[in-house]
Amino acid sequence: MTRRLAPPALAPQAFSARQDLAEALNRWSDWLETERGVSPLTLAAYGRDLAQFLDFLTEHRGAVPDLGALAALTPADFRAWLARRAAQGIGRGSNARGLSTLRSFFRFLERRGLARNAALILVRSPKPAKPVPKALTEDEALKLLDSVAGVAPDIWIAKRDLAILTLLYGAGLRIAEALSLRRGAAPINAGTLSVTGKGNKTRLVPILPAVAKAIRDYLEACPYALTKEAPLFVGARGGPLHPRLVQSRIAKLRMALGLPEYVTPHALRHSFATHLLAGGGDLRAIQELLGHASLSTTQRYTKVDAARLLAVYDAAHPRAKS
Repeated sequence: MTRRLAPPALAPQAFSARQDLAEALNRWSDWLETERGVSPLTLAAYGRDLAQFLDFLTEHRGAVPDLGALAALTPADFRAWLARRAAQGIGRGSNARGLSTLRSFFRFLERRGLARNAALILVRSPKPAKPVPKALTEDEALKLLDSVAGVAPDIWIAKRDLAILTLLYGAGLRIAEALSLRRGAAPINAGTLSVTGKGNKTRLVPILPAVAKAIRDYLEACPYALTKEAPLFVGARGGPLHPRLVQSRIAKLRMALGLPEYVTPHALRHSFATHLLAGGGDLRAIQELLGHASLSTTQRYTKVDAARLLAVYDAAHPRAKS
């Protein structure tokens, strides 16, 4: 017997299911609501995923599913469902949640002795897409650097902060890499700097004259006599500088200048790569400068540049709005 039922706890939409599966769905819904305390919004999301899955099975297998049909599903069946959802424009995050819904339901069926299917274990969850790096515009980056003195409590601290931010934007360093530099290795002249990054990998980065000058200015103003093995950048009392202080300083600058929330120390590194790419920089060379192990990580910056070009087109081209 085939039933179209709408478990009120799950969602208002109907499910295509045979009698035994319909009863199992109702039991699962009651268990989620009464024993697990799942919120109504989460239950509704589960309901949408299951309704779509069962409707897919009806079409895919040519029959309204029952518990036996669920037990007989293969990894290829689950992957076909995920592929259908992806073709419909459903994102990786939503697909991963949908697969999680199925796993929860199938675990419930197995623990209640209603059905068992080991095929689902072989299906990997879609990896969420990595977010596109958010970079400052060139004007925003320069304005940030020009405004450092306005939020620093002392002239020498302002010069220190400017040196750090100039390293992040001018050489693409991570904040941890900049703060791990020693006084003896201070790049006080234009040229190259050896940087040890993630995975203890060493790379050479170019030091522009503006970067070298900012570091020289800081060292001349620093009130502490730093040994060669001492940290290059020190705090107000002469001890190692904590990354949180740099993050806090940028947060103050961000608020003072009305910049977006994504403007952080790491955003300056993103800006370094994005602006190099926009200026015609080679992707492989940028990969080396950033110390990325994989070119695919660096390729995310091509999406940033493409997005910026589209934004310029939409704002400026006379036919963009037609």
